[in-house]
Amino acid sequence: MELVKSASGESQHLVQFYEADELFLARNVSHFLWEGLKRGDGLLVIAGAERSEAFSHQLTKMGADLQAAARDGHLVFLDAQETLAKFMVAGRPDWVLFESAIRAAMQTVHTRAFDGGLRAYGEMVGILWKAGQFSAAARLERFWNRLLHQSRFSLFCGYPIDVFGKEFRIDALDDLLCAHTHLIPAGANGDLERAVDQSMDEVLGARANGLRLLMKANFRPSWAAMPRGEASILWLRNNLEDDADEILTRARKYYRQSQNLAAAVCNSHVC
Repeated sequence: MELVKSASGESQHLVQFYEADELFLARNVSHFLWEGLKRGDGLLVIAGAERSEAFSHQLTKMGADLQAAARDGHLVFLDAQETLAKFMVAGRPDWVLFESAIRAAMQTVHTRAFDGGLRAYGEMVGILWKAGQFSAAARLERFWNRLLHQSRFSLFCGYPIDVFGKEFRIDALDDLLCAHTHLIPAGANGDLERAVDQSMDEVLGARANGLRLLMKANFRPSWAAMPRGEASILWLRNNLEDDADEILTRARKYYRQSQNLAAAVCNSHVC
């Protein structure tokens, strides 16, 4: 399953907000990494130990030989906190130190194909965001984009943001969304979209269909490509403040029900 279709050699900067669902972060990142490994790409994972273990578990279920990949340099794991500390100066990322640390890490990763590229997952921006260092996270994203422009690889970022929470709103996330090419959906198979639609119908009644047309018309070309479920939530927070809390409280419940079912399936199958 390729998360995002791209032309050969095209850089991508993906992001997923995972506070509402860690399971599907592990699933999506693992698919992103596995697809790259099959194509001959080298993989660089900069994450905490628990999340690295979750990715490893999923990749093994998919059929990856992680011991061989690590031995041959096709898969490199780095600790996110330790890597972040290498280029933070007075609470801000420093470009020279960042470039030195990340380029050194990239050079340790080997590709298996002549034209193989690099796929990276990083959650250092997520660490900064969770600590309330929003400007530092935005600065780090700009550094990553500078490196992406120079080096042509694909990057997947993870942020501990709850899409149902009040922090998930346009004024708080505009810079973050503009820094990425694609927002990866939190759930599978349109589950989030269906949960929001069901809740809108229950709370808004006949008004819901007309509002969905307005949502569709609110296209922001400067943003990352965005799934309809997350786009609907942003629109509700920005344009329907009086009803948004009730709609999204219900949507969270319906989404959780669908994800509990999906988790039961994932416990016995590759997902």
